[in-house]
Amino acid sequence: MSLCSEIKSRVRAFWDDSDASVTVEFVMAVPMLFWALAACYVFFDGYRQSAINLKAAYTIGDLVSRETDNINDDYLDSMYKLHRLLTRTTSSTTLRLTVVRWDKDDNRFYKKWSQTRGSIDPLTSGDVLLLTDKLPKMANADEVILVETTNSFTPTFTNVGLGTLSLDNFVFTAPRFTTQATTWEP
Repeated sequence: MSLCSEIKSRVRAFWDDSDASVTVEFVMAVPMLFWALAACYVFFDGYRQSAINLKAAYTIGDLVSRETDNINDDYLDSMYKLHRLLTRTTSSTTLRLTVVRWDKDDNRFYKKWSQTRGSIDPLTSGDVLLLTDKLPKMANADEVILVETTNSFTPTFTNVGLGTLSLDNFVFTAPRFTTQATTWEP
């Protein structure tokens, strides 16, 4: 038998050998299974937190849109506390409420007022111009309430390829009953 045929027969024998050690297979597979389980948990938790943050923003927008009194600092403080309560997070959160008005003659949005809680700046008139593509089509002199929330998400397990994320939401709601909700009372 030649050297080449000897090598081929040994390779074929190795390839066809179905004997294995369960311990070796277990040691090789378990870390991958634990990583997959941790990754599933982290991604599910991230989507859960994102959904909670979005629902909180919609809730705040709906509450403000139904308000019949002027909005003031106390009311905004309570909305910020509500946001923190609804998101159930220990990380930093921000809340920005802004009322914008559409002017058909000028073909642009104007900021009526903007107030914040957390480490975020109020919107400026220039910022509102940059948001034109995100805002709905409106009739002349209509107003809309913008609710912007931010929440930091830090995964429980950081070795699954997902780092700290900023969960940002941008929700707009029309005032329901009156324009009182769109009036700021300092």
